[in-house]
Amino acid sequence: MNELPKLSVLVVDDEPSIRRSVSICLELEGHFVRSVGTTADALDQAQLVNFDLAFVDLRLGTQSGLDLIPSLLGIRPSLKIVVITAFATVETAVEAMRRGAWDYLPKPFEPSQVVRAAAKVAALRLPTSSNGWVLESENPSMREALRLAQQVAKRDSTVLIRGESGTGKSVLARGLHDWSSRASGPFATVSCPMLSGELLSSELFGHAKGAFTGAVSDHRGRIEDCEGGTLFLDEIGDLPLEIQPKLLRFLQEREYERLGESRTRKADVRVVTATHVDLAQAVKNGKFREDLYWRLNVLEICLPPLRERREDLPSLARSLLSRICQGRQELSLSREAIEALNGREWPGNLRELGNTIERAAVLCEGTVLGAESFPTARRPDLPQGVAGEMLPLERLEELHIRRVLAFARTLDEAANVLGIDTATLWRKRKRYGI
Repeated sequence: MNELPKLSVLVVDDEPSIRRSVSICLELEGHFVRSVGTTADALDQAQLVNFDLAFVDLRLGTQSGLDLIPSLLGIRPSLKIVVITAFATVETAVEAMRRGAWDYLPKPFEPSQVVRAAAKVAALRLPTSSNGWVLESENPSMREALRLAQQVAKRDSTVLIRGESGTGKSVLARGLHDWSSRASGPFATVSCPMLSGELLSSELFGHAKGAFTGAVSDHRGRIEDCEGGTLFLDEIGDLPLEIQPKLLRFLQEREYERLGESRTRKADVRVVTATHVDLAQAVKNGKFREDLYWRLNVLEICLPPLRERREDLPSLARSLLSRICQGRQELSLSREAIEALNGREWPGNLRELGNTIERAAVLCEGTVLGAESFPTARRPDLPQGVAGEMLPLERLEELHIRRVLAFARTLDEAANVLGIDTATLWRKRKRYGI
C-alpha cells in the first residue's frame, strides 16, 4: 500500500500555544506547516504557498475565522479547511460548512484528532508525479481523467492518453507509472517523431553489431532497459508503418528481436502511449494499422485543453511560479496578473503557460508579477464557447459563473458580482461541479 502523501498545512489561530501544538503534531507526521495569528497573514501565506489543508480558528482576536474561509478558498479553491473553536455550536458548524469549510474540530482536541484530520485530506489528494507536478484539478473533465488514471494505474493494461500538445500527457504517463506496482522499476520515454524508422526500431528493440552502418557494437533497446517497469511512447500516431507490426507483436506476445539478430527475447514491460492526432482517422487514411489501434486503445484517457479548464489556471500558474523560484527569491502573482493570464486562449496549453510564467519571472525586478508582466495577454469579451454559438441558458449560466469565479478574489466577491448570496452560489457550484 502506498504511503499517504505529505501535505502543506496552514494553521491560523491567535493563541501561540495552539499554533505551536498543532504544528508539532503535523510536522512529526512529515507535513510542511506554516502558522499565523491573523487573517491578513493567512491571506499573505495563501498567496505564496499552495496549501492542501488549513486549520482555522473561528475567533481570531477581533476578527472572524468565518469571514476568512471564503477568502482563502478564493485564492486556493482546492484547499480543505478544518474549523477549530472552543465555542462549538450547531449553528456555527452549519455556517462554517455553508461558507466552504470541509470539517469541524471543537476545542479541546487531542493530537490524534489533528493527525486524523490531515490523514483524511491526504487520502483524498492525488499523488504528486516524480517530476514535481501535482496532479489535481478543479475541472470536472480533468478530475475524471485523473480518477480514471489512478484506477487503471493498478493494472498492466495498455493505456492510450489523448490530448492536444502541451496538455500534460507525458506528466500523466509518469503519474501512471508512479501510482502502479511498477513504481520501483525503470521508466523511459521514446518520442516517435524524433527518429527515422531504422533508428527508432533500434531505439525500441535494440540492435546487434553490424546490423546497419554505424552499428559497431550490440545495443540494448528501451524495451529491454524497461524490464519490470513502464515504457512511454509519445506521439504514437507518428510511429512509422514498418515498425507497427513489431510493436503489435510485442504487445500481444511480449516477444521481440533486436535488429540484425534472430534470437527471440521476452520482456515484462507495461506500455503507455500518447497522441494528439485522431488515430481512428489515421486508420481510415491508411497511416496506422487498425489491429494496432485496437491493441493500444484498451484504456483511453482524454486530457482537456487548458482553455477548457480555466478554473485551474490560478493554481497552475502559482504552482509553476513556485517551481521556477526554487532556490531563488520567491515571487507571487497579483490578481491583475491572473486576470491577464485568463485572457489568453493558450493554444500551447501547459507548456505555453510554463514558458510564459518563466519568462515573466526572469524579467521581474520586484517580488510581485502584475498584469504588465504579461503584455500580450488579452481578456476575452465573452466566456469561452459563447461567441458564435447557440447555447442553452443553463450552459451560459455555468460559463458565466466559472468566469466570474476565475476573476474574483473571494467567493463573497463572486456572489456580489453575480447578484446572488453565497449560499445560492454554493448550490450552483455544486450543481455544475465547479
